[in-house]
Amino acid sequence: MPDTRRPPIDMKALIAAARAAGEAILQVYAGDFAVETKGDDSPLTEADRRSNAVLLTALRSQYPDIPVISEETKVRGYDERRAWSACWLIDPLDGTKEFIKRNGEFTVNIALIVDGEPAAGVVHQPTTETTYFARRGHGAFRQQGVQPPVPIEGGTHYSKASDVTVVASRSHLTPEVEAFVSDLRNQGKTVSFRSAGSSLKICLVADGQASVYPRFGPTMEWDTAAAHAIAAEAGKQLLDCHTRQPLVYNKENLLNPWFIVE
Repeated sequence: MPDTRRPPIDMKALIAAARAAGEAILQVYAGDFAVETKGDDSPLTEADRRSNAVLLTALRSQYPDIPVISEETKVRGYDERRAWSACWLIDPLDGTKEFIKRNGEFTVNIALIVDGEPAAGVVHQPTTETTYFARRGHGAFRQQGVQPPVPIEGGTHYSKASDVTVVASRSHLTPEVEAFVSDLRNQGKTVSFRSAGSSLKICLVADGQASVYPRFGPTMEWDTAAAHAIAAEAGKQLLDCHTRQPLVYNKENLLNPWFIVE
């Protein structure tokens, strides 16, 4: 039996799969497309389906012994999933709303989960050909097109910085984020804002382009897992706001708690 607890991972193949999925997305993006509404009221397009098909084919052919959890595929019951020592957690098109708005801030997310923790991740932004990736113990990287990958590292912890860049929309701050920002200012810190779509928010902190990302609202495991792997290798943490413990994955309920990237 293959050892799925510590599966050998070919990062080049994962990156190639993410980019192939990105190409499938861009084929739809270039033309007119219909928007459907799923049972949870979230949008769905042909790009979601095509990307999902590309990723499932790649992962199942390369890693037939590792099951896949995808946003666009019916999730198996927890009685079965709880026995998995490893699984893929993917979001074929993270940021469908951004895709529909045509602002380019959507990504393809692939994460390997081992014993509830992200062990590897790829976040690919098709419109800019930017790929973030990481594997546990091997560092985090950003690659632009075919250029050589560049190691990335998060900056100073926001609690120790006088100038803090918060990942949030200045015009759409929730009351909870407003309170968070007010507390920073009360500590004498200068606060600025960066906005981004999808998992790129987490990547901004991992890449040292932002100080902190407070997410005080609902997200799903496939929204964060890949970028979590990248942030962790860049020296950053994704912490449950209430327990101050790292997010865990392949839970019975795939909804994430509120979290902060710091």
